[in-house]
Parts: sequence; C-alpha cells; structure tokens
Amino acid sequence: MERDNGSSPEGFVLVGFSDRPRLELVLFAVVLAFYLLTLLGNVTIIALSALDPRLRTPMYFFLANLSFLDLSFTTGSVPQMLYNLRGPDKTISSLGCAAQLFFVLALGGVECVLLAVMAYDRRAAVCQPLRYAVLLRPRRCRELAALAWLSGFGNSLVMTPQTLMLPRCGRRRVDHFLCEMPALIGMACVDTMALEALAFALAIFVILAPLALILVSYGHIARAVCRIRSAAGRQKAWHTCSAHLTVVSLFYGTIIYMYLQPANTSSQDQGKFLTLFYTIVTPSVNPLIYTLRNRDVKEAMKRVLGKGGADT
Repeated sequence: MERDNGSSPEGFVLVGFSDRPRLELVLFAVVLAFYLLTLLGNVTIIALSALDPRLRTPMYFFLANLSFLDLSFTTGSVPQMLYNLRGPDKTISSLGCAAQLFFVLALGGVECVLLAVMAYDRRAAVCQPLRYAVLLRPRRCRELAALAWLSGFGNSLVMTPQTLMLPRCGRRRVDHFLCEMPALIGMACVDTMALEALAFALAIFVILAPLALILVSYGHIARAVCRIRSAAGRQKAWHTCSAHLTVVSLFYGTIIYMYLQPANTSSQDQGKFLTLFYTIVTPSVNPLIYTLRNRDVKEAMKRVLGKGGADT
C-alpha cells in the first residue's frame, strides 16, 4: 500500500456515531440547542460589556474575551458537526479539516492561558484591593489578553502542520466528530511517539503551567480569605471567585483527560462524548455560571434594556 504524506485531496470522513443513526438524530437536536444557547449567552455578555460603562472593568474585559473565544470555538466546529449529524454525508474537505484542527488547537490553548489571567485578576481583587486599579490598568489588561491569544495560536502553528503531515497510508476515516489532534494522530501508520512527546512538552506550557498559576492564585486567595474576620466578608470574597473556579473545573477536567495521555489509550466513544462536552456544553454554560448569581450583570441588563425601551 502506498503511503501518502498528509491528508488526501479528497478530504476526510468524520465517522462520529454513523453506525447509530437514531443517536445521531438525538445528538443533532442537543447540539443545536446548546449552540443556540452559546450564541445567545455569549453575545449578551459581549454586548453588555460594551454598552454598560459600569462593566468596563478588568474582570468584564477578560470575561468578554472569554465569551468571544467561546463564540469562535463553537462557530468553528459546530456547524460542520450539525451538517454531519443531520444526514448520510460525513465528509469534510482537507482544507476544512486543517482549518478545524488549527482553530480547535489555537482557541483551546487561548482559553487555558486566559483562565490563568482571570485567576490573577481575582487574586488581585481579593488580595490587593487597594492596588487593583494599578495592577490591572487598561494597558496591562490588553497585554495579558494578547499573551493568551498569542500563546494559543503559537501552539497551534507548531502542532497543526506536524499532525497533518503524518503519513496515513490512504486512511480517510476519522473516528470522531471533529478533526481533532488525538483522532488524527491515531490514524497514522507510522510511530507517533516523537510527535506525542512534542505535544506533551507544549502542553506543559499551554495547559499545565496556566493550571499551576491558577492553583497558586487560589492558594493566595484562600489565605487572604482566612484572614477576613467577618463571615459576610469571607462569603463576598469567595462569591467573586466561585464562577471562575467552576469554569476552570469544567474546562480543565476534560482538556487534561483528552490531551495529556497517549492518543490510543481511551475508548473512542468516551473521547467523542468528552469532545461534545467541552465543545458545546462548556461554552453554553459559561455565560450562565457568570451571570446567574452576578448582580452587576443583572443590573446592567436592566439598565441596557430599560434604556432601549426608553429610546423607543
């Protein structure tokens, strides 16, 4: 059998759950519902952050970045997923697969670093409230956000070409919903240990280092909270961090399981459901987590809607 370097010009076949058409119909409805929730929730947060002057703070600047990131991540992967779930055609072009792989890797890396930046923001707010405006001045916020975006896209610029250039011996069937790195590495007909070692080394900087910074930040926060004498003060301090902690737990739990193990160790169905979780569930619940108990956002929504009603 002749080896082909990289992807076939005919593209790939995203298998998904094509052997279970009834399950695919259910998944189509579920994915579509979560995608619409993602659009509504994240567009709302971005709009409120831009329209309400009281939300022009470092916390909401980073939250707007996270919402834009979630919108980009889902829009880059979910429409193709819906198309493949809806009917018998499971194909994706080579260019489409390459673009999907690039943006999934890039935006996933951006979110890892951005969550660490948001943890630093919460640490500054709780531990150094008097210096908060100096530590998180607008220029510093833009620099930290730029660092997150450059880190994620830099990682993807390295890993995407390496993954796509693997010889696959004519194999075109991707046993997944997406052109994701573990699935594409698993299709290779050569030893991929060197590439997996490179991926793990980069993951230390893009996934594990930000996670370590998050843990350090919350260690400082926990120590500061323990020094607060009043119960109301401790509750208020933890309240400012609870949403971020929930998002970190949801995101990092699935990402670490997916990317910090060899490509062929987990079952395919398990990997597919984990991908569905962090592709559609996490981006849709992030806005809910940040807004359900957030008085600032609720009041901003009332002001913006009230102003719009008054204008009409």
